[in-house]
Amino acid sequence: MPDKQLLHLVIGGELKSLDGPPEFSDLTKVDLVGAYPTYQDAAKAWRARAQQTVDNALMRYFIIHAHKLLDPDSDEHHDHHH
Repeated sequence: MPDKQLLHLVIGGELKSLDGPPEFSDLTKVDLVGAYPTYQDAAKAWRARAQQTVDNALMRYFIIHAHKLLDPDSDEHHDHHH
């Protein structure tokens, strides 16, 4: 059996500031790098992008565990049947 696809999104952009939780300064300029089936694949893409933008301290890339957003109950309880 192949592993279940675990969707990871890699996004980046310029932050408003380095203090507090990350907020992008301009959502229209957010760089959607892509969607990846494993954390390892996402991390590779994240690392490559982060290295390209290393000279801009406000430019940050993030890995979003989208599979948890798509199926928030997957790790929890399976006892609610409709």
